[in-house]
Amino acid sequence: MTDEKLDDVSAAVVRSGIVAILRAPTADSFAAVADVLIGAGITALEVTLTSRGAIDALAGLRRQLPSTVAVGAGTVLTEDDAKAAIDAGAAFLVSPVLDPSLVASTPVPFYPGTSSPTEIYEAYKAGAPLVKLFPAAGLGPRFLRDVRGPLPQINVMPTGGIKIEDIADWLFAGAKAVGIGSPLIGDAAQGGSMKALAARARHAVSAVAFARS
Repeated sequence: MTDEKLDDVSAAVVRSGIVAILRAPTADSFAAVADVLIGAGITALEVTLTSRGAIDALAGLRRQLPSTVAVGAGTVLTEDDAKAAIDAGAAFLVSPVLDPSLVASTPVPFYPGTSSPTEIYEAYKAGAPLVKLFPAAGLGPRFLRDVRGPLPQINVMPTGGIKIEDIADWLFAGAKAVGIGSPLIGDAAQGGSMKALAARARHAVSAVAFARS
């Protein structure tokens, strides 16, 4: 499935170029963080289910944000996780692992975690419109470039340890989008500076624009 044939949600994720991963001990500040990210031009957000109050925060973001913003759930490991997230309004689901049955059975796009060519291909065969490469930092852009040689039809989204200054390298290597958590969010979801968050977000958006220009 190439990006020209992506579903609307996955196409929106690709357009954003960045999936901002919202993970913190509690989800209390996710709404404020989301406002800053969207103001900087990031229009795909992942609310991780490991954050206390994640489901309520996800539902609130879906009510609060315009339909042009793709809001999904991360760290989805079970059918119960998937159902709770979808019921709360998740437009897509993300997992750190590959469970082909979940990929195939969920009614919204599912982006499973993979770390080898075999897993990447298995995720693609199961129907994943975007395949999460995780943890990406230890593999590096060269790995993605090499994998895309024989598997150019698979849309890959590297996630895990990616720094803002690495975004362009990943996109040059063939990534359709990147998932970024703490290097982007920093401590903003735990009372940190929203001004600093905005600066990081603008830097990330500029990196995507540079790589795609």
